[in-house]
Amino acid sequence: MEDDDDFLMISALQHLAFCERQFALIHIEQVWAENRWTAEGKVLHERVDVVRHESRRSFRQEFGLSVRSLHYGLVGRCDLVELSIDKEGRVVEAIPVEFKRGRKKEDDEDRVQLTAQALCLEEMFNTVVPYGEFFYLQEHRRSGLEIAAALRSRTAGLVERARLLRAEGRTPAAVYSKRQCDNCSLLELCMPKKVGAGAKAVGRYMASQIAASRVTRERQRDEGAEGEVSS
Repeated sequence: MEDDDDFLMISALQHLAFCERQFALIHIEQVWAENRWTAEGKVLHERVDVVRHESRRSFRQEFGLSVRSLHYGLVGRCDLVELSIDKEGRVVEAIPVEFKRGRKKEDDEDRVQLTAQALCLEEMFNTVVPYGEFFYLQEHRRSGLEIAAALRSRTAGLVERARLLRAEGRTPAAVYSKRQCDNCSLLELCMPKKVGAGAKAVGRYMASQIAASRVTRERQRDEGAEGEVSS
């Protein structure tokens, strides 16, 4: 992959794992809005993602490290990568650490993001990254994640899905989910209640009106034909 425009942001996979419509609004229609949670997350990452290095002879911490995978066509930035280095200066272990404002989630979007970072690091440093970590601010501790085969497959599948949606330039229809939609910063722009269920009601209404109009035209035509015969 040579054209930078073909690369996907790692954050796009997180958005896609959360909601296909959110992905399309942000990465196809270029729509964005802040709410309290996105603003707090932005401030947290601005504090963490200052590019700096902390190192000892066999250990190095890279904050705000830019990462890239030519194989998957991904680009992004890791909040923190902890590198173990051998005597020849080669990286023998890389652990991505992602900082989050809230608590550990049941869904996959955060895990997909960390897995995508691991895939990039594997390609960059020619090593296997079997493990990553989260630091959730509200929990004040790290939690580990095994970069298992199922997560790798899910992430690769999301890459393909993202490319398909982007190539089609299509924004999926809205489907309202209270748990997801009410916490989404794009709620007012997406309008899932109006564009989703409401759109179906409007569609049914329009279909009924078209059908009624067709019946009326057919009746008028038949009545006109009968008039011509009687005259």
